[in-house]
Amino acid sequence: MNEETLRSALVFFQSDRPSSYEEFHKGRKLDYLRKGDLTYSEFFRDFLLPNYPCILSPEFTESWRSRQRWVRGDGKPDFEHLLKNFGDFTVPVANCDVKEYNANPKHNIPLRDYLSYWSEHRESGYSSPKGCLYMKDWHMHRTPFHADVFRSYSWSANVCGRKKWLLFPPGQEEHLKDRSGNLVYDAQSPNLQDRNHYPNYSQCCQPIEVVQEVGEVIFVPSSWHHQVYNLEDTISINHNWLNGCNIDIMWQFLQGELTAVQEEIGEWKNCMEGWHQHCQLLLKSCTGINYCEFYTFLKIIAKNRIAALETTSGDSSALHSTFPAELSALRPCHSMFDLHRTKAVLTLMLTNEDFRRLDADLLNPHPEDLLHEIKEMTDSALS
Repeated sequence: MNEETLRSALVFFQSDRPSSYEEFHKGRKLDYLRKGDLTYSEFFRDFLLPNYPCILSPEFTESWRSRQRWVRGDGKPDFEHLLKNFGDFTVPVANCDVKEYNANPKHNIPLRDYLSYWSEHRESGYSSPKGCLYMKDWHMHRTPFHADVFRSYSWSANVCGRKKWLLFPPGQEEHLKDRSGNLVYDAQSPNLQDRNHYPNYSQCCQPIEVVQEVGEVIFVPSSWHHQVYNLEDTISINHNWLNGCNIDIMWQFLQGELTAVQEEIGEWKNCMEGWHQHCQLLLKSCTGINYCEFYTFLKIIAKNRIAALETTSGDSSALHSTFPAELSALRPCHSMFDLHRTKAVLTLMLTNEDFRRLDADLLNPHPEDLLHEIKEMTDSALS
């Protein structure tokens, strides 16, 4: 990120998140990017900040060893290579044919057992008495309608095979909920036409449909709900991440999840000792993280960014010898941006009643002290 992008990004967040998805409601297609089309600063400005999806061409993955070693000459998965190199790995497998609480039940098996099932499933015309199984992040068939964990960014690269994606801009998922507020399991279900169960479906825009080819990478921004189908035998590599652009969305997500927990057990609020602590425990059980752990997450980000900036203020070469490559690659402007956004979210957290109820002894350093440290660093950059 360069200084011009940093300045425009900070201006972008001076008011409420201004992103508009009206063009996508009207059928705007995803931009298709090739190597050399734009710099990282331009990608940051045109896609990360406004929270817009895009597709990256196979040029970005053509040198990946996985595309060379995991795939046979005919473009199909190389089961022999996968079995030889990863066969003893334990992998999570879900049954697409079974629905439990709007998700698929999962269990762990050795990869070799899954590859055996996959071979038999394919040879039997993609049918099996075991059902349609998929391995986590190596989807055998399709993923149900969902948004990514913690409302993070994600990218998904096809090592081999093709996928069909259905993408809905943020906010459209509200039209895909039933009267009880439950999100539909299948975004193409004919049940959506039943106004008695899905009264707002008629207000939903049409999904953006994308066919992702071999080697292509799709960038899915925060809170874009999506459903994915494998059109043939497919292996994909996926990654989720957060940065200063969407850390506020994660905080909003956690607040919403805690509110749902509190409403679910609200009748016991006045008779259950430690009710608020129990709510945090259930929040962690449901989402994988609670408010205390989210604060620790922010603290680690802030400490890393401050240390990186202090290092580069003296000797820029020291950054590469002191920090992992993923941190040293951020550059000072990106570190400063992340600090500004961490400061903004932490400021909001300090006004949140549920956060202020946490045991202060669990928060080290105290949030006010961390906020002061961040402000000192961001203010020094302006002086």
